[in-house]
Amino acid sequence: MSAMADTGDTVLVTGGSGAIARWCIVELLRRGYTVRTSVRDLAREPEVRASIGTQVDPGDRLSLTVADLLSDDGWAAAVAGARYVLHVASPFPPGVPKHEDDLIVPAREGTLRVLRAAAAAGVERVVQTSSAAAVGYADAPPGGIYTENEWSDPASPQTPAYPRSKTLAERAAWDFMKNGAGVMTLAVVNPVAVIGPVLGADPSFSFQAVSRLLTGDMPAIPRLGFCFVDVRDIADLHLLAMTTPAAAGQRFLGTKAFAWLSDIAKILREKLGPEAKKVPTRQAPDALVRALAMFDPTLRGITADLGDRTEFTSAKAQTELGWTPRPLEDSVVDCARSLLANGLLKTA
Repeated sequence: MSAMADTGDTVLVTGGSGAIARWCIVELLRRGYTVRTSVRDLAREPEVRASIGTQVDPGDRLSLTVADLLSDDGWAAAVAGARYVLHVASPFPPGVPKHEDDLIVPAREGTLRVLRAAAAAGVERVVQTSSAAAVGYADAPPGGIYTENEWSDPASPQTPAYPRSKTLAERAAWDFMKNGAGVMTLAVVNPVAVIGPVLGADPSFSFQAVSRLLTGDMPAIPRLGFCFVDVRDIADLHLLAMTTPAAAGQRFLGTKAFAWLSDIAKILREKLGPEAKKVPTRQAPDALVRALAMFDPTLRGITADLGDRTEFTSAKAQTELGWTPRPLEDSVVDCARSLLANGLLKTA
């Protein structure tokens, strides 16, 4: 971890109600920064402050401001006086959207709004939260492990709406930087599936890999696997990308390890004991998962991935930024315990 900053620099974190954004805010406050975060509705302020306050006392160094990715209003005020911007806000659907533009437009146009406002305000660096989804929907590279050199193909009919939105938003950001960003620099973080401890009652959709196992919502385990990373490590990666000079103009995959859902289930059963009594032990046949997806929209987007092993490497972040992600087992256990402690599961 970086040492406490003593400059009093202001950092804007967009989308302060989101899981990654909240941990970024926590780490920034811990390191001495002044933080401004954007939300669409100030009614969220008490809840956001309370969740941040479980980790660090924000004192008077945290403020909230209203700005929406779909409107120019509020962005000039949001970036005013900020040295850095962490652009974390982006829509993440619970299922397949009815219209892909519901994702693409706010992701792409919102990114450009933030970048335009940041450049006009003289911001030194923007760190954009993209996704491994902007990397992995491409032909498998030699060796089969995806790096930052790969780009998802947004024109392919095999690319779902969410990866398309993240790819188009990141492409738009890099294109913007070629044309009139001034002295501002850009770095991009591309996380895989994020788990770890939740802050507040609104955990990210990606935490469902753990929560649905704990609740027994899945009577058997689908033959699915993902690369996982801890949300606290992703926050740390954002700050490293923000302050490391050599990160300018670079994208960084954030991943710890690939695991099948059956691996996650095994960790939960071994480490949580009775609290993991509903975690399934049987493997679900692929045909059953596809049938259930007809009635469960959260499954529709993953049926094509049954049995697939898509792997990413974070060697670049570890080598160039000194980033060190924690063991996957710790992330799984901390995620489960925080879901239980926050009353976000019904396991009785």
